[in-house]
Amino acid sequence: MNIILLGPPGAGKGTQARKLVEERNMVQLSTGDMLRAARTSGTEMGKKVAAVMDAGNLVTDEIVIGLIREQLEADNGADGYIFDGFPRTLAQADALGRLLMDMGENLDSVIEMQVDDEALVDRITARSTCGKCGEVYNDNTKPIPADNKCTNCGASDFQRRADDNEESLRTRLMAYYKQTSPLVGYYYAKGDLKSVDGLASMDEVAKSISAALA
Repeated sequence: MNIILLGPPGAGKGTQARKLVEERNMVQLSTGDMLRAARTSGTEMGKKVAAVMDAGNLVTDEIVIGLIREQLEADNGADGYIFDGFPRTLAQADALGRLLMDMGENLDSVIEMQVDDEALVDRITARSTCGKCGEVYNDNTKPIPADNKCTNCGASDFQRRADDNEESLRTRLMAYYKQTSPLVGYYYAKGDLKSVDGLASMDEVAKSISAALA
């Protein structure tokens, strides 16, 4: 099963992707993680990534698609892939569709995590994450434990992203609506889109996603 998680920054895509990895033996393909790994890999593709990033330029869609192809060609025993952070534009969606077709793969579902902007701002500006495992905490709904240890891994390295402030988040939301939100209509027209309430509790969102994938 191959799926895309769609939603604005802070909607919880990464959290839900990790749950799917644990529960369904899927592989999360995060473009950010792939680019960072490629940059230090020493492979031909990695050298291209390093050259572009070191020059301060944006990595092309062609390079990202090449990295995704490498991941899909790897024999890792996965039961499917979760595309997280890609595609971001209609051109990237077309490119991903062609790649999957070329490799005899299908896109089984696109899950849109719907959120209210104001509620999202309140959530994200109160967010902290465990620096070791990525577990998410919130000052209001899930505060960091009193013993300052992550409930998931026991680490004590809690972090707040520098751009988890209202001004930065609204800028990121505007970029999302301009570039990525057209994908909602794109995949709806293809019959691939299913929507869930991204502002429900993490467990409730996970249940909704499981039901959508059933």
